[in-house]
Amino acid sequence: MTAHAPAEVGVVAGERGPNPFGWRFTGPLMMGSTLNPINSSMIATALVGIGVDFHRGPSSTAVLISVLYLCSAVMQPTMGKLARVFGDRRVFVGGLCILLLAGVIGALAPVFGLLVLSRALIGVGTSAAYPTAMSLIRKRADAAGIGVPSRVLGGFSIAAQVIAVIGLPVGGVLAGVFGWRAVFFVNIPVAVFTLVWVLRSVPKDSPVTDRGGRAVLRAVDPVGIVLFAGTVVTALVFLSGLTSPAWWLLPIVVALLVTLVWWERRTGEPLIDVRMMAGNGPLVRTYLRQALAALGSYMAMYGISQWMEGAAGYSASQVGLILIPLSAVSIVVARVNSTRGWVRWPLLLTGLCFAGSGAMALCIGSGSPVVVLIAMSVLFGLANGLSGFANQATLYTQSPAESIGVASGLYRTFAYFGAIFSSSLIGIAFGHRRPTVVCISWEW
Repeated sequence: MTAHAPAEVGVVAGERGPNPFGWRFTGPLMMGSTLNPINSSMIATALVGIGVDFHRGPSSTAVLISVLYLCSAVMQPTMGKLARVFGDRRVFVGGLCILLLAGVIGALAPVFGLLVLSRALIGVGTSAAYPTAMSLIRKRADAAGIGVPSRVLGGFSIAAQVIAVIGLPVGGVLAGVFGWRAVFFVNIPVAVFTLVWVLRSVPKDSPVTDRGGRAVLRAVDPVGIVLFAGTVVTALVFLSGLTSPAWWLLPIVVALLVTLVWWERRTGEPLIDVRMMAGNGPLVRTYLRQALAALGSYMAMYGISQWMEGAAGYSASQVGLILIPLSAVSIVVARVNSTRGWVRWPLLLTGLCFAGSGAMALCIGSGSPVVVLIAMSVLFGLANGLSGFANQATLYTQSPAESIGVASGLYRTFAYFGAIFSSSLIGIAFGHRRPTVVCISWEW
């Protein structure tokens, strides 16, 4: 059944009485959901030290970045599917256990290959939190008979905004004071703390029905997962290399996508419910908006910032100060928007803000006054803050309750597409001065 987002989703009805979304319940879910983006950004400060210790150049250490992104893009929806079969809390806890193992492997790794394995496991483990958190929240809201938990969704959006700001500094302190292994080791205490918090605060799942091995395998849809992984990875590899396009990848992407759709239409319990999506245009548009929002935001943060350093002559610290309004406005707007529960107008204003900031970008030059650059930063911040909660709220209402985990994971996957595409567009614009994809820290 398809649910369409209302113009305004409103504040959590349950907040008028006993609040079913207290900090005890939402805290560990929110913390777990931040572990993927913060691990995406912290590694930037460790790459030089890793390269020195293992005698690897930048092209080799970049694998530590890409492997996490590729694993995350594939595993976010997959974890949502596994949660539907085995239980949200179980998959959340399983993801934290994988993260714990990844932290141990990375902190002790004697060879570079084990670091790559560690980063892959970090991508897999941290991908469990967001889709399972959204599913747990949806079930609790439905059980309490309330509508969209606006403030809770807004809290996730704000947490992501904050992580986007502090990720690099935290990584810098860890790598600078304790060495690059600390960037991996920190996942051990964080995973243990979050694991204990979840076990104490999140209710247990219902017992798993004993359906037999074949029935469980059909429910997991391993063929669909493999086809989805091949499609996503091949498409992202193609998008990441648009400066020198590997056109031969396109027919492979198309062939995999067609096969994926064919398989998911014929299987009884698909990973991606293509029949539902074909009849749910609003949900598909939400995914596309998310990809476009990611594209616009990362073009601002890493394209405009590079232009300010390379063409306008600003130092890195000055660029950081100019971009402070982007993060600050995003956080404030996300908070106000989630409190009010607005959806339609924020989505319309997001488009206007991106259009306005894009027009300003076309008009500025190396001699433009700093106040114009700050104004452009504010516009990008407005767009980022407005779109974050509004897109999450529409996803929440447009997705069937039973598949909210997969839908939320796919929502993150589309953000990866937008962000990777922005990296390639920046590379086309700046050539050899292209900023590394390490800058991308997922804040969606």
